[in-house]
Amino acid sequence: MRFPWGSQEVADLPTVGTAVDTLSDLSRSDQPPGVRLRTARAQAEAFRAEFALTGTPDSILTRDLVTLPYPTRFGLFRASRAIAPFLSITNRMLVIRWHDSDGRPRVLLFEPSDVELGRYTPYFDQLAHKTPDVLARRMVREHGTVLGHLARLRIRPDEVDYLLFDHLHTQDLRRWVGTTSDQDDLGSRPRAAFPNAKVIVQRDELAGMAELHPLQKPWYQPAAYRDVPPEAFVPIHGSVLLGPGVAVVKTPGHVFGNQSLVVNTSSGIWVSSENVIATEALTPEHSRLPGLAKWARQWQQEAVLNANTIETTADQYNSVVLEKTLADRSQADPRFLQFFPSSELTGAWTNPGTAPTFSHGHITHGAQPV
Repeated sequence: MRFPWGSQEVADLPTVGTAVDTLSDLSRSDQPPGVRLRTARAQAEAFRAEFALTGTPDSILTRDLVTLPYPTRFGLFRASRAIAPFLSITNRMLVIRWHDSDGRPRVLLFEPSDVELGRYTPYFDQLAHKTPDVLARRMVREHGTVLGHLARLRIRPDEVDYLLFDHLHTQDLRRWVGTTSDQDDLGSRPRAAFPNAKVIVQRDELAGMAELHPLQKPWYQPAAYRDVPPEAFVPIHGSVLLGPGVAVVKTPGHVFGNQSLVVNTSSGIWVSSENVIATEALTPEHSRLPGLAKWARQWQQEAVLNANTIETTADQYNSVVLEKTLADRSQADPRFLQFFPSSELTGAWTNPGTAPTFSHGHITHGAQPV
């Protein structure tokens, strides 16, 4: 499936934020992977110092969306020795608010997944057909919807400026940004739930989705983008500063156009993406998950990747090192970093050997709703 708009039209779409010159796109470098790793670490140190001076957003809060099964061999790569073939991950939405330099208020939703439509992602759709209903009800728990959470927070959908995902695996955005024609499965042409919001996405991911590689196909829903208006997207190339203490950092590897959210808070710098599914995957030497510490020591790995798609493994590893260099130590347990997986490992009795050693559960910063 090719997008109905060409590369030239994508290039003509507006951009957003201020480019971060400190961080280059090392996936496009001619340097060997080991040199790129050293460069990524050095660039992250430099950006970390700059970013801390940009201020902080007004508030950040977290809302749970869904807990669902995920293959252990994907989420913990080759390191896990758990007997459970599946673990559980909880997808959460972050609501971030700040004011621009001109005083204009901004609202960004990070990972606002349409859980209902996301289940038709080829991999999860096939898994659902193989799973008995009684077991599925135990393994999948929906905690709330994007619109329901916003209503309780008294945020109107038309107040939302930006929608941001670390990547577009499983995402169907038609109800969020509308379509240009009727949709057979939705009954009609859906009106945009977020009429003023733009989807911030890396140009590389849009280009990759236009002609998927077989390794990518189980995780995308390309047909869901056929009738999405191109003006709903704000394609960026690389890393950008969106507001005080809010940045999008390009972290390629898990997908070519992967990106991470970086926020500065009262407790220091946090990083969020799905490059790993547990904060202990960045410091596996402190993990009590079966196999992780031993595997990391044996193979001299400083991180355990989330490896459902390994588009470019060395780039993903380097991106994870960049993320762990940016993140501050957790105040709750300094052995672990303030890395917040966008889909975080969650213990469940059905999945022995996969309960996390440490988990964040949420990011909280600034003024919170009563």
